[in-house]
Amino acid sequence: MGLLDALLGGRRKLKAPASDRLFAMTTAQVTLETGRGLKHRNVAGIAFQSVATADFKQMVADTEELLRGQAEDTGTTVETSTDAYGYQWIVLRDDDFEDLVVAINMVSSSLETSGYGDRVLAAVFAFEEEGRPVYFIYNYKRGYFYPFVPAPGDKQRNNEREFQLKAQLGSDLPIEPELQRWFPLWEIPL
Repeated sequence: MGLLDALLGGRRKLKAPASDRLFAMTTAQVTLETGRGLKHRNVAGIAFQSVATADFKQMVADTEELLRGQAEDTGTTVETSTDAYGYQWIVLRDDDFEDLVVAINMVSSSLETSGYGDRVLAAVFAFEEEGRPVYFIYNYKRGYFYPFVPAPGDKQRNNEREFQLKAQLGSDLPIEPELQRWFPLWEIPL
């Protein structure tokens, strides 16, 4: 145990994950479409826990206004919703996948610079394979992606396909190494 550990009682502040890892999704999208037969759905979203303060509400409103202002140049449309678990979603639609990644980064950066980075749950990028949804979830607290493939049935998932995608994308995306942290997100509003 080092001096710093002794002073902090064995606890160290966790280092925040690198926000630039999110941009690995632009490279992975090319691999997914050309080599894996998946097609992006022109939609992505970011989920975060809302705070009932005027400051937080104003920051979210300002971010939405900025996104809508950039929509004239990018064509990105912006929607908001709240899911059954109380998480607020900003859903973005755009034919240009890179615009989606940049817009998601802008939302997360706004939350972080306003002091609410710890409220961000995940970014979700929607793809499809033979008409079925395939999601890539970016866990902001961990700084890793993981695939989420819902299966037919009530809250079922296709773990086999998730593992295949992990193996196929290991070099393109920083994939969450701890499988127990591959949390499903049900009823994704994308």
